[in-house]
Amino acid sequence: MIYKIASLLVVLNVAFGFSQTTKFKVVLDAGHGGKDYGAVYHGNIEKNIALKTVLKVGAILEKDPQIEVVYTRQTDVFIELQQRAKIANKSKGSIFVSMHCNANKSEAASGNETYVMGITRNASNLEVAKAENEVVTLESDYKVKYDGFDPKSPESVIGISILQEEYLDQSIELAGNVQQFFTKKTSNKNRGVKQAGFLVLRQITMPRVLIEMGFVSNKEEGAFLNSESGQDKLAEAISGAIIEYKKEFFNPSKEPEVKEKEPVKTTPIEDKPVEKEQSKPVEKQVNKVIVYKIQIAASSKKLKTVPQNFKGLKPISVETSGKLFKYFYSEEAQYEEAKKRLDEAKKKGYSSAYIVAYKDGIKINLADAIK
Repeated sequence: MIYKIASLLVVLNVAFGFSQTTKFKVVLDAGHGGKDYGAVYHGNIEKNIALKTVLKVGAILEKDPQIEVVYTRQTDVFIELQQRAKIANKSKGSIFVSMHCNANKSEAASGNETYVMGITRNASNLEVAKAENEVVTLESDYKVKYDGFDPKSPESVIGISILQEEYLDQSIELAGNVQQFFTKKTSNKNRGVKQAGFLVLRQITMPRVLIEMGFVSNKEEGAFLNSESGQDKLAEAISGAIIEYKKEFFNPSKEPEVKEKEPVKTTPIEDKPVEKEQSKPVEKQVNKVIVYKIQIAASSKKLKTVPQNFKGLKPISVETSGKLFKYFYSEEAQYEEAKKRLDEAKKKGYSSAYIVAYKDGIKINLADAIK
């Protein structure tokens, strides 16, 4: 049954939240709550730290008129994992960010790490996922609701990750931003971006990450997490990462300035008089080096770039990024044409497709490319 749910999520025709609205919707999830305390060490309580930090992140984000914040909880209440997913999906959020604190039997363990949904057999990653997933035992009939899921079983943890790659690439981008901003805003150890099977993430139909902000089991780091100043720094880092992600991936549906900035004639013509070619040298250069592609998929599986493997779309190109293969449809010199190709990809069923920009073969911020 778990595999059927995972497969269904991959094929659901759920468009990116920010393609349907002029608001970038951020779903903030404070881990644990109510009767579920999470990790408790040295007087530091995970559920309280998560909630306070979430509210601080939300307060920063809400200052941006283009951002709408949705909370799974804003008070000390117990919210079931399935309900958190329902809140996120019903809101048609652009991204889902779940915040937690880590713990380890070794009090020397320290640092922050951000997880995306995925398959792992790494022992430490499995232990983190198992600890966070154990909250289901506080829910009534959890074995029925979660299809016999056993939080102590590595097989269960791995099983919920299979076939959930639709938003993996975007999730990794967001997770990478979070870790970069943690390094900028705090002196805590950067433990990197990791993959594991978290129940709270499995039914979310949008890019999603789970942040372990630090170890409450470490006396020094736990005190930092539990302090007002520490939570302020964490909130600045997480909100900064989200805003940076928004700049890259969020495009309001109406962008009239683009048409004004990009002339109709964008391809250099050899028989033009020299003086006309020199009249707008900057625009000529931009048109030569900037191209737009439609990223339609990212997967750990390598496929031949033939139309039959991509619902008839062509041309298809592929790039490697770590262990991922990223697949792109088309290559356009004009943003307006790229939007048409994006619509085509979505009609073919690639609901999470989005536009990326390259300058001289190097990926750049889409907003910068449009300007």
